[in-house]
Order: sequence, then C-alpha cells, then structure tokens
Amino acid sequence: MTLAFTSSDIDLWSEEVIRSPYETYRHLRDLGPAVWLEQYQVFVVARYQDVYDALHDHEAFSSGSGVALNEQLNQKMKGSALVSDPPYHDHVRRVMGKPLTPRALREHRDDFQRLADELVDHLLERGSFDAVVDFAQLFPLSVVPDLLGWPSDGRDQFLAWASAGFNALGPMNERALADIPVLAGMWAFMADIVQPGRLRAGSWGADLVEAAQQGTVSKQLLPALIGDYLVPSLDTTVSALTSAMLFLGRHPEQWQAVRADHSLIPNVLNEVIRLETPIRALSRVLTRERDLGGTVLPAGARVVLLYGSANRDERHWDSPDEFDVKRANANSHVGFGHGIHGCIGQGLARLEGHALLTALATKAETIEVGEPEYRVHNTIRAISALPAALKA
Repeated sequence: MTLAFTSSDIDLWSEEVIRSPYETYRHLRDLGPAVWLEQYQVFVVARYQDVYDALHDHEAFSSGSGVALNEQLNQKMKGSALVSDPPYHDHVRRVMGKPLTPRALREHRDDFQRLADELVDHLLERGSFDAVVDFAQLFPLSVVPDLLGWPSDGRDQFLAWASAGFNALGPMNERALADIPVLAGMWAFMADIVQPGRLRAGSWGADLVEAAQQGTVSKQLLPALIGDYLVPSLDTTVSALTSAMLFLGRHPEQWQAVRADHSLIPNVLNEVIRLETPIRALSRVLTRERDLGGTVLPAGARVVLLYGSANRDERHWDSPDEFDVKRANANSHVGFGHGIHGCIGQGLARLEGHALLTALATKAETIEVGEPEYRVHNTIRAISALPAALKA
C-alpha cells in the first residue's frame, strides 16, 4: 500500500482522445490503479478489477454528490435514482423499476419482435441505408415514447435532449456549454409534462406521476425522475445498436455463426457493449479514505470510473481488442455499470437489441458496412453515420 499516486496531463475529453481513445486507455491502465488528472483535478480508474470493486462499494464511492464532472448538473440531478445513495436510492429505484422487471418486460417481447421484423423487412427492401438514423435511432424512438405515455409534442426533441443530458455529465467544456440551452428547454418541458393528465394513463410516466400524487416520491423530483427514464433509454441504446451493425458487418464469418445459432444473440450484445462501451465513464465522490489496488485515495476526492477502459483491460480479458461473439466471459463487462447503480433500464435495452438481432439473423444473409463517422461527445461513444446494406 502506498500514499503516492501517479499524475498525468492526459485530457480524456480532448477531441483526439474521444475519437480514438483506446491507446490512451491502455496508457492509463499501465500507469497504475488510479491516476490523478491534473487538468480536471480528479482521479481516473481504468483497470477492470478496480472499476468493478469501486462499483460494488457504494458506501465509499458515493453517487449522492453527483456523477457528473460539473457541479451545475450534479445539483440539478440531485434526488434522481442516478444521483442518490441508500436508503433513498433503494426506495426510488423500487418505484421506477416496477415496469422494468424481467416479468414486466416480457409483456412487450412480441410487440418488440414484430416491430423489429417490420424494420428489417423495410431495410431489406431499401438495400442501402444509414445504420444510425434508419436502424439504431429509429427503433428506440418507435417504442420508448409510447412506453412513457408521451404526447405527440416534444418527441422530435428526444434525441437532442438525450445527447445534451449525457454531454453535460462530462466537464463543463465547450461541448457541454453549447448544450445548456437544450438542457434548459428539456427541464422546462419535463416540468410541464409531469402535470397530472399530460402522460397517457397506465404508462410508465403516468404511474410515476401517480406515485408523486400519493406522496411515494417527491413532486419536485418528478422532472429528474422522468429524465432518468428518458435520457438513458436513447443514446446508449443507439450507440450499442450501431456498433452491433458495424462489428457484424466487419466480421462476416461471425455473423454466419450467429445466423446458424441464435442462442449466441445475447452474447453478441454483451460483446458489442464490452468492446465499444456506450457510456465512457461516470464519476463518484469518496466518503472516506479508500485503498484501491494498493493506492490510497483521499476522502472527498472525485473519482472517474472509466468503463470503456475496464472493458478492454488485458488483465481481465483475453485478446481484449478483438470482437468474438463466442467470448465466454462477455457478460462480465461493466458497460451497464454494476452493483446497486447498475443500469435500471438494461433489461429494456437488451429486449430491443435481442429483437433486432433476431430479426437480422432470421432475414439477412449478409451485412455490409462502410466507414463509420464518430461523434465527438463528452460521455457517449457514438457513431454519427454508418453506411450499411442488407441482403436477404
């Protein structure tokens, strides 16, 4: 154990690192269990086991002080499921999690599969398309608003709101500042949409409003809680679905293995999320001095948990930079987080991904992809455009 730690002038939020991050991640892993980033005055944890251990110690690595790298958003999100600690966190997560249990989600399986089949049939007829706009964005936008009970107004803003919400989780740099007006518009709309009667009766959103009316959750926190449903359900899923199309198109032999054995489909999605983790990182604040991998971190420090690096750590994974649909331990990734703050909506994301991959494996013999264009974003590993074609 040592009180010393390594410092670095690496800028994890530079355009260069965001576009091509993996050598930087490897360098950070090699520097030590935790590295002090001088520019941002935070520690970054890049190795798998250390990230995993931190995620499973919510008492020391607290979310209640926020998971963003700026105080403005941390204060705005306070009281949401993401920015809270037990026992309140457990209470609000139970309320929000009712429609997201495996049993509840099974009710949507047939509808999701029907929609996925229709989408893939349409793309087969088109031949060529943009895998981002016409595939990865289109499907979540066809299911999430209805589940939330959203009216027709505001739906055209969903993607911009989701992107702005995640951008603001990083440092308050030019990208985050540019999205502040978008976020302001989102919060104003959220405050209006949670008024009784605005969301369709019986929907996820209306049930949450009803819980506030009954005093189960705070009415003042409703905009943040509705945001907990909306924002994570879009950008992260879009990222994973686009990456799935990219990797399966680049590895035709593995695509044929999936077509021959549909039981591989859950593992395909796990491997995609491992290799191109949608959320690069989130942070925590230490409530006490904590030894992590032999390095002691001081109480009060903000610690960035670098999921995208942990999921490629050669200390945990064999051939970590390779795509392998049969990887035995693909499901041990931390792409959905872990511990009590594991993504509450991951069941929904898996249901969407499995439906689309099943439709593709059933109907498309070949997937062809061009070169991806990557979006420069503070938090999401995102492709902005990907030419693709399917053949029956």
